[in-house]
Parts: sequence; structure tokens; C-alpha cells
Amino acid sequence: MLNDLMGAGILLAYYLVFTALLPTLLKVKLGVPTELVRKIQHVVYSLSIFLLLELFSSWYIAIAAAFLLVIVAYPVLIMMERTAWYKRTFVDRTSKGGELRKQLLYVQLSFALLIAIFWGLFGIDWRYVIAVAIMAWGFGDAAAAIIGKAFGRRRIFHYLIDVGKTYEGTVAMAAFAAPAIFITLLTYGGQSWYVSLLVALVVAPLCGIIELFSRRGTDTLTVPLSAAFSIMPLIYLFYILGW
Repeated sequence: MLNDLMGAGILLAYYLVFTALLPTLLKVKLGVPTELVRKIQHVVYSLSIFLLLELFSSWYIAIAAAFLLVIVAYPVLIMMERTAWYKRTFVDRTSKGGELRKQLLYVQLSFALLIAIFWGLFGIDWRYVIAVAIMAWGFGDAAAAIIGKAFGRRRIFHYLIDVGKTYEGTVAMAAFAAPAIFITLLTYGGQSWYVSLLVALVVAPLCGIIELFSRRGTDTLTVPLSAAFSIMPLIYLFYILGW
């Protein structure tokens, strides 16, 4: 119990420093462009999955810790959105506020679902799949947004795709998800380099396609879940083949 409480304190401190204070300083004090700040925040947020996986004694305590942030931060964000300081300081693309709250719910729900399935249901031996899936989303989506906005020239027009997405952004999503999957599988998942590489080459393009057709920020849910459910059968197949 004491270790879990300490873990919760470390997790909240991480969120406060690295997803709130640091992005604010980058924007206000250093003048870092808003979109870059937003995606730095995005990547740092995704890295918190390792704290959830390593600091807590069980999967259900990890889920409780994930939603602890929602309980603490959600009402604070509602109050802050009413101030002019919030609009000047935080990266929220909606005119009335609410984007940060919505993404907070999406991310924590994504973490909770993955933990419940790939730790709680399938057991601790599959826990590493959660981290791999979140890294694919975290780094891939950040690259898609930054590269798509900076270098995207060919827009994709389809009624199922959000306006503004580009071919360049989608390629960037897959290109950055691939090394994220490979490195996480190799180091955190303990897989061989060739299994890690094959999984990355198969799953990364899928992440790009899923992100492309995920509307209004729902890629926070769709990309990690689709990645995880693709990684697991591939790993199992390679295990059967003796790889």
C-alpha cells in the first residue's frame, strides 16, 4: 500500500512538472511554437505509461492511479478555462476551452483499457504490449502533426477524414511509429531484433491508416488499441514458429 501511494505521488508530480509546467514555460518564456509545445506535451504524456506499469503492485491499482489524474485535474481545468490567463498560457485550440479536458479523458481511458486487457485479462507477461502500443501512438502521432503541418502539401479529401490531414503526415506517422515499436519491443518487451523489426514493419503502417481515419482526436483511443491488438497475435505467431 505504501509503495502504491508513493507511486501515485510520483505519477502526479510527473504530470504536474512535465505535462503542465514544462510546456507552459516553453510557450510563455521561450516562445516555442504552439504546435511544437502541444506535441512535446503529447510525447511526455505518453511516456507516463512506464510509470503506470512499473510503480504499482497490480493492474487495478494502476488503473485507479490513471484516473486519479482525472479526478484531480478535470475540475481544475474547468475553473481555469474561464480565465484569460488560461488562453494565453495553455495550448487549447478550441475557442471556449475543453480540448485539454477531452484529451485528458481519452488518454486515461486508453491507458485504463490497455492495462485492463493486456495486464489484467491476459496477465503480466503481456504487459509490455501496452507500452509498445502507447509509444507507437505517442511518437507517431506527434510526428504526423508536426511534419504534416510543416511539410504537408498534398491534402487528403474524404468525408471520413478530418480536414487538413496530408499524405506527408500519414507517412510520418508510420515512419516514426516503426522505430518506436522496434525499440520498445526490443528493450522493454525483451523480443529479438528480428521479431521486433518484423512487428514494427507490419504494425506501423496500420497505425498510420488508423490515425488517418480517426476523427476529432479519437486516435488517442483507436491507434493504441489497434496497435496492441495487432502486436499480440504477431508475437504469439512468432512464438509458435519458434522465432
